Amino acid sequence: MNKKVAGIIGGIFVIAAGIALYTSANNKSSDSKSTSSTKVSGKVLSLGSTALQPLAEQVASSFQDKNPDVTVTVQGGGSGAGLSQVSDGSAQIGNSDVFAEEKEGVDASKLVDHKVAVVGIAPVVNSDVQISNISKTQLREIFTGKITNWKDVGGKDEKIVVINRATGSGTRAVFEKNILDGQNAVQATEQDSNGTVQKIVKTTPGAISYLAFAYLDADGIKALKLDNVKPSKANVEDNSWPIWAYEHMYTKGKATGATKAFLDYFSTKSVQKTIVPKLGYIGLTDMKVTRDSSGKVTDK
Repeated sequence: MNKKVAGIIGGIFVIAAGIALYTSANNKSSDSKSTSSTKVSGKVLSLGSTALQPLAEQVASSFQDKNPDVTVTVQGGGSGAGLSQVSDGSAQIGNSDVFAEEKEGVDASKLVDHKVAVVGIAPVVNSDVQISNISKTQLREIFTGKITNWKDVGGKDEKIVVINRATGSGTRAVFEKNILDGQNAVQATEQDSNGTVQKIVKTTPGAISYLAFAYLDADGIKALKLDNVKPSKANVEDNSWPIWAYEHMYTKGKATGATKAFLDYFSTKSVQKTIVPKLGYIGLTDMKVTRDSSGKVTDK
């Protein structure tokens, strides 16, 4: 009887071992297929907003290190160019500081919005300007041409040189929506990128413009407080600092292939909690408020 039981038990062990080996082989095969199926390749052109450009470039570099068969090219040109070129299929991703619904001539219904970060925008002046704070009303009157000398806002007797962003700039649209209250900007020198504006302001006595937070850390310029509120990450997060926008990466229809993989990488913890704040942007999960395309702000 004992021998018979032992034989039965032995047979069960043999069968179990066979099943285990079969399952293991299948799992390895499945893992192999899974690994090969997640490997991506291809080319992605991401262009538009220069406010988003430093972040997009850094994330693209990190993504390509992990996905050597993908080439991601990041270019500027402004939000208008980004939305236009993704709409006509010239680019896989259109980078924008504004909602597609806000941009005239763009059919937002054909685009899919991928929010990747939040950008703060601050008024900046040449370092020779002797003020550190300005009111919203004063800032509006400078950019609409009503105030033309720094002595009228507490500075020295010096002409104000306004440097504006070009038409089509998302950064300009965000600034004007939050500061000008529908009034027309004064005729002024216009530049099409944050980087160019930064260089002009730092080399032009009396100059004023506005830049994304990622461009504030430079010699020769200083950011102004607005109504005694400092342009900082914490103040953007709760809307104490009002000049901010989502950084959008639009695709024409649903993203696929290398484009989808690149956009998915943007939402990973390593990007949102490391690269995003390191470059002066604000992670989406850090925001305490949300803002819709009409400008309405609500608590999360």
